Amino acid sequence: MSAPRIVVGMSGGVDSSVAALLLRDRALADPSQSVAGLFMRNWADDGSGDCRAEDDRRDAVAVSGRLGLPIHFRDFSNEYWAGVFEHFLAEYAAGRTPNPDVLCNREIKFKHFLDAAHALGAERIATGHYARVRCADGEWQLLRAVDRSKDQSYFLHQLGQAQLAATLFPLGDLHKPDVRRMAADAGLPTAAKKDSTGICFIGERDFRDFLAQYLPAKPGDILTPDGRRIGTHPGVFYFTLGQREGLQIGGVRGYPAAPWFVVGKDVPRNRLIVDQGESPLLLSQRLRTETAHWIAGSPPARRFVCTAQTRYRQADEVCEVTVREDGALDVRFERPQRAVTPGQSLVLYRDALCLGGAVIAATDAAFDPNRAALDDGKADSPAVEAAADPDSSVDPLQNPTFSRISAR
Repeated sequence: MSAPRIVVGMSGGVDSSVAALLLRDRALADPSQSVAGLFMRNWADDGSGDCRAEDDRRDAVAVSGRLGLPIHFRDFSNEYWAGVFEHFLAEYAAGRTPNPDVLCNREIKFKHFLDAAHALGAERIATGHYARVRCADGEWQLLRAVDRSKDQSYFLHQLGQAQLAATLFPLGDLHKPDVRRMAADAGLPTAAKKDSTGICFIGERDFRDFLAQYLPAKPGDILTPDGRRIGTHPGVFYFTLGQREGLQIGGVRGYPAAPWFVVGKDVPRNRLIVDQGESPLLLSQRLRTETAHWIAGSPPARRFVCTAQTRYRQADEVCEVTVREDGALDVRFERPQRAVTPGQSLVLYRDALCLGGAVIAATDAAFDPNRAALDDGKADSPAVEAAADPDSSVDPLQNPTFSRISAR
């Protein structure tokens, strides 16, 4: 069997199935563009049966058979554990909220999968992601998908020039209903298959139950911004900023009958801080990131205005970006943002063009323990020292900044 020119990552879902269909049809018109499929196993079976990897594998085999394509199999579970999952656990243990999909794309799908395709003799890979690639003036660019409701460029912002040059996104110009129609017209067994949601290695399981297998429960206090204890939690790492579900706070005397939201996590003291309604304690207008990744290889300027997303499917927000000497970014938004979360990705855009992005390290939200770092060299403020040192006599809840904001 001759080497394929293109290897399609086949996940067993409708999107990768139609990506394979489109490339198969192109190969029929031009035999030099031969295609093969590859199914990746990224998570070792833990016996729960919830990841449904075997069902997905069978669907990928059925689709490849329907299309007359050869299919290969690779086990990347060890690489996934070392390159994605260990980081995922470390971030949660530190009180941050990571995005494993971004890491999976960078470390697995566009690294180990790409290497496996090259080993098969292929020149390029293809996936069912909703995004677009183009080459303009010798520069490879990542663009948002035509179907903005399905656009996945947010998760692909860590890709570089070499990866984009070797990648095809056949669904980038299509809308999801058209993809399902094409799958049905071709008689693909995945045409009506439900889209996967959440993280593969968690499947349909409760997120907290899953995380507890690796980060055991560590009960602590739930406090109001003024320090009143109103409940207990099973562990601060099970919660993220802005979260409402799972707090199990009933009626609290002296407070209105309104939902409570997480507004801060005091990890050293194992305390969860909550507030009600549209709390200003969740708002931030500035943030700093870790070292940024630029798809073009360098930033467009040392200081520039663009739009950004701090979470997937968020509406574009105008911001000013300053590139620091260490490669990190200082970002100021035109208007305050709600629940910007350290550990998540800041992704930058100019219209449909994705510039790149970085992991959010700190914000100027009231209870961010690293907020003073935004003021360059003032990270030794009492509030930040207290957050970093559980034995400190200074309580971040008593910091005047917090008291002033919570009293609004």
